[in-house]
Amino acid sequence: MKFSAEQLLAIVSNYWPSEDPDVSYGLVRTPARERFDELWKRELQKIDQWRSFLDSFRAELPGFTLSDITAPVDASFRCGAYSTEDRQQTQCEWVVVGCLSILAPVYTVYGVQYTYDGGKRRHEVFFEPLPSEMRAPADLIASRIEARFEASALPRELAETPIPLYVEPRKPPDTTLFHALFIGDPERVP
Repeated sequence: MKFSAEQLLAIVSNYWPSEDPDVSYGLVRTPARERFDELWKRELQKIDQWRSFLDSFRAELPGFTLSDITAPVDASFRCGAYSTEDRQQTQCEWVVVGCLSILAPVYTVYGVQYTYDGGKRRHEVFFEPLPSEMRAPADLIASRIEARFEASALPRELAETPIPLYVEPRKPPDTTLFHALFIGDPERVP
């Protein structure tokens, strides 16, 4: 199913506040937050289905560790395909992240690369086009999500649509449909 930016904004507006809650995330019991928490209570009943889904193609990703990285403070089930390449040789590590929104039947796949500088971990987030080493696992994750959950890829131009909502840690005008549908802090990967 194809969605317009207006349709997606109408959906996410039910779950994210349009006014700054002005306190730590999750502590303010706004109606939007109540709806979000209730939705996650229902969706968490599907976590075994999500994990079984990951198990079904884990063997198709040699050279990667595929993990469930879902956090019910974000708006999606998430998985991470971590490269098992030796970090000592590359000076960085990276992960391909697949997200299936709980708010609409849409998904996205993106990459995060970590480098280490003086003991500090620095990150860079990649969307389409992904670096060449991330493409194969990204394509596999995308095809499996589409087939199993009948979700559609959220086009990048829609994902980048600014929205007037607060999605921790994002505040307007820096909040997009991507943040509301998947995760407000895409570099946050275990």
